[in-house]
Amino acid sequence: MKRWTGDAVKRWMVGAAVALAGIGALSGAMVPLRTHLSLATPALVLVVPVVAGVAIGGLATGFVAVGAGFIAYDLLFIPPYGTLSVGAAQNWAALGVYAVVMLIVARIFAFLQRTRGDARRDADATRRLYALSDVLIGDQPVTGVLQVIADTICQAFGARWVAVLIPEGGGDGQLAVAATAGRPTAAELSSTMPAGGRPERMGGAGTAAGAAGAQVRVALTARGRPVGLVAMAGASFDRHEAELLQTYANQAALALERSQLREQALRTELLEQVDALRAALMGAVSHDLRTPLASVKAAVTTLRQATGAGALSDRDRDELLGLIEQQSDALDRLVANLLDMTRIQSGALELRRAITPVADVVDGGLRASAVDPGTVEVDLPPGLPPVEVDQVLMEQVLANVVDNAARHSPDGTPVRVRAVDRHTVVELWVSDRGPGVPAADRERVFTMFSRSGGGGRAGLGLAIARAFVEAHGQTIFVEDEPGGGARFVLTMPAAPVPVEA
Repeated sequence: MKRWTGDAVKRWMVGAAVALAGIGALSGAMVPLRTHLSLATPALVLVVPVVAGVAIGGLATGFVAVGAGFIAYDLLFIPPYGTLSVGAAQNWAALGVYAVVMLIVARIFAFLQRTRGDARRDADATRRLYALSDVLIGDQPVTGVLQVIADTICQAFGARWVAVLIPEGGGDGQLAVAATAGRPTAAELSSTMPAGGRPERMGGAGTAAGAAGAQVRVALTARGRPVGLVAMAGASFDRHEAELLQTYANQAALALERSQLREQALRTELLEQVDALRAALMGAVSHDLRTPLASVKAAVTTLRQATGAGALSDRDRDELLGLIEQQSDALDRLVANLLDMTRIQSGALELRRAITPVADVVDGGLRASAVDPGTVEVDLPPGLPPVEVDQVLMEQVLANVVDNAARHSPDGTPVRVRAVDRHTVVELWVSDRGPGVPAADRERVFTMFSRSGGGGRAGLGLAIARAFVEAHGQTIFVEDEPGGGARFVLTMPAAPVPVEA
């Protein structure tokens, strides 16, 4: 049975007023001409206000309009005029046909209006279900899904407010409001919480449908497992709407569960990556720490034990001190690389670009490397344009690449550093005569903890080099060196040449 709400009563009153006003106006217009009109003409004209009343107020308004039209037709257009007396049999037939036809018209039009309204409502429900389905197959975070659920249900059922609750901590514990639509008050939100300070388990949640405007609570369950709860107020439901609400709840539960599972999978994947990174870091750092520390300890032990008759010569002492200094520098570079990678991954890397001669970058890079500059062949053609780079970072890039090349070069073969002007960029080539890099490994050597590209520095050297180069918007790659070996190519942006130059 249809419930009469305040809005329905208002529509009925407006429809009745329109129908009665239309009957009065049309009857007043036809009365002066009634002697020239057939009995069927007023009946046909009075169909208009009946249809108008049904369109606005529904079938109940149509009954009122038919009754008012029947009386107006009898009083004003059936002789004798001004009385309810019908007289001739043909007049009774006209009145009967009018009443039957008007009732049929009113009912048919009301049915069409109701069918159109149902179709509009079904289309709107389908559209909103599609929106929820779109969320279901999308990759929205849980917070976004919760807000879509609240907004969609609030709009679909005309609720004054909707609140979506999920278990705190993601388990089956106490509920907490996670998203709202409309403007619920603090007291209304509090009424959705477990009463009496007792935790309310999700398994006990259900639907509590009451009178129009009462609070309605629907559990969101996916595969028999409760994942949330929807509380709403200010909406009334018939049987069809209650079934539709349950469909919305099922779709919403699937979307919510999928988003929760996706975030759990991402967290699990992140933890696995962190564990793998930690294991690789510990393995690489411990490996690269062990050798220089062992050398330093052996040198220090020798220096301390060399006393008396077994005292070391000045030359031996200088060699041991040089070894300590060399290995300490290696440890310092290892720590510097770790700090650089931390800056890169935290997003704290800032460029301080300046126009710099290529020769200055090369000189600084060789000084920062662990390689004896005398073992490096440098070929810088005259007329190279200056580059606009962060000199400190680019020197570190060159140092890491040169260290890597020296590590893989056979004894007695130099590392070559060359520069090529490509107009908009300057290419630096660092070549060695080592075994080269297989095509399948040319990307992997630039990843963290790649032992093939680490240059003996925890597998970080080339990874840091690529990060610094890409921060400048440039590229670094490795290719074969003609005659054997590997050639690392990195680009630096050429500085714009002033017009005066």
